[in-house]
Amino acid sequence: MKLFTILLSAAGAAVAVTTTLPKSAGSTAVPTAIPVSGSFDGGMKKYDRNPSVCQGQTETGEKDAMFILENGATLSNVIIGKGQAEGVHCKGTCTLNNVWWEDVCEDAATFKQSSGTSYINGGGAFKAEDKIFQFNGRGTVRIKDFYANDYGKVIRSCGNCSGNGGPRNVVIENSVAVNGGVLCGINTNYGDTCKISNTCQDDGKSCDRYTGNSSGKEPTKIGSGPDGTYCTVSGLTKNC
Repeated sequence: MKLFTILLSAAGAAVAVTTTLPKSAGSTAVPTAIPVSGSFDGGMKKYDRNPSVCQGQTETGEKDAMFILENGATLSNVIIGKGQAEGVHCKGTCTLNNVWWEDVCEDAATFKQSSGTSYINGGGAFKAEDKIFQFNGRGTVRIKDFYANDYGKVIRSCGNCSGNGGPRNVVIENSVAVNGGVLCGINTNYGDTCKISNTCQDDGKSCDRYTGNSSGKEPTKIGSGPDGTYCTVSGLTKNC
């Protein structure tokens, strides 16, 4: 299979971002989420839920995920099908290596860690009506060499969770996002930050800044774009 790539300049080196969904090496469909403790390498097989639990933008919770990762777990080389609803749920910090979503449904991954850093290395996601990644916990999520196509936001700090707060820190580097909205949605009143470098978003959309709450009300959007404090950008291009 020929892989189409976009080359971005990062620290003087060429970094390849794969922009096509890899061909699966087989498929499996299961009725419940798969728990992962330690490491799980899917060998580029497609994993799906049968029967389908996708209900569009209706939030259904962890039980409708494809994978549930325990603290410190690593998930690698999987394609997640469109029959799941919640993608991957990380109970603590986690690492996602070359994980692909052919159709996000509600969320591709939800991060619940109380502290520490989670990593998204490579991979990509398609058809996310709202956000791709939901950041409900605290600490940091680092996204590198990732591809997003047809989405609302690449990642959003929860705007109105019960017990909401921060800070939540997002780092996006050497990634490509097309046919969608901003890269980050953050709550500045909780001290959230988003740092973007050497990344392409075809409309130049970097951050939306909000005042988050814990009441469940729709959070107030207070601005867009880099502000030098909460949203910082270097090497952002529109030429994807």
